Amino acid sequence: MENKTSGGIGPMKKQLIPAAIETGSGRKSSLWKRLLAQKHLQTMALLGVVWMIIFNYIPMYGLIISFKDYNIVKSIAEAPWVGLDHFREFLDDEDLRNVIKNTLGISLIKLLIGFPLPIIFALFLNEVRSLRYKKTIQTISYLPHFLSWVVLGGILATWLADVGIINNILLALNVIDKPITYLAEPSYFWTIIITSDIWKELGWSAIIYLAAISGVSPEMYEAATIDGAGRFQKMWFVTLPSIRSTISILFILAVSGVLNSNFDQILVLRNSLNDSASNVIDYYIYYTGIVSNRFSYSAAVTLIKAVIALILLLIANQVSKKINDTSLF
Repeated sequence: MENKTSGGIGPMKKQLIPAAIETGSGRKSSLWKRLLAQKHLQTMALLGVVWMIIFNYIPMYGLIISFKDYNIVKSIAEAPWVGLDHFREFLDDEDLRNVIKNTLGISLIKLLIGFPLPIIFALFLNEVRSLRYKKTIQTISYLPHFLSWVVLGGILATWLADVGIINNILLALNVIDKPITYLAEPSYFWTIIITSDIWKELGWSAIIYLAAISGVSPEMYEAATIDGAGRFQKMWFVTLPSIRSTISILFILAVSGVLNSNFDQILVLRNSLNDSASNVIDYYIYYTGIVSNRFSYSAAVTLIKAVIALILLLIANQVSKKINDTSLF
């Protein structure tokens, strides 16, 4: 009789051991097979990775000028080290309070108003049953996105001039007694910036929410209908919970970019008369770095901004992970 307790390997073990040995090599071979099958897609992705390395990672070497007294006459390596002098100078700048106030004021209002509006727009647009009417609304709402701020800024400057269409309408309705030069008044600047940004990006920002809504199972809507839910109840109890993860991810990204004030828009619409309301951190960096040729100082300010953005990203990501169990990483 064969001793079953001997060191021999039974038939079951003979089948399992080769499979275990080949697991690592099998994964590698399947990975290479998958890459080979997707060679065209991987090539396109590789071009994007190369572009990111060249334009996003290699230039990070230049951040060391934040700690140097750099000028265009000498190379980065030849510039003398000054330590944290530029950072201290920025924190002691008398314009710092106004810059921070304008940056956070504009960005936070955009976040509070501009972030939920595309969600609401997508929810209501999803309820439109006429396909032709729905496409018409989408097309009209998308169009401003494809206009650059150079073009759109010129249009807004014309509309908001003292002889522009806005003043003509308000005068005709007896809302105002005399024309107002809106872009020359700091008190109107934030409203103009926030309103025009929402108008330009509302339809385009809603695309990703419409895509997420299209992935919601029709069976959930049918079940809600059977339970007697109306349209608004379906939006609140079915659609919104189904796209919660998408909203969370975009909110994390929005919070991390709270120090970005849309430089193109600010540069086009600002002037010396509204400087007290338009001097945001992006314009401050541009003015000190490019106009005043203070490259090291502007690099230091940029580095501070990047570090704060990273901290905000980590905080928003952690909060979203605890509340919605959704995060970027």
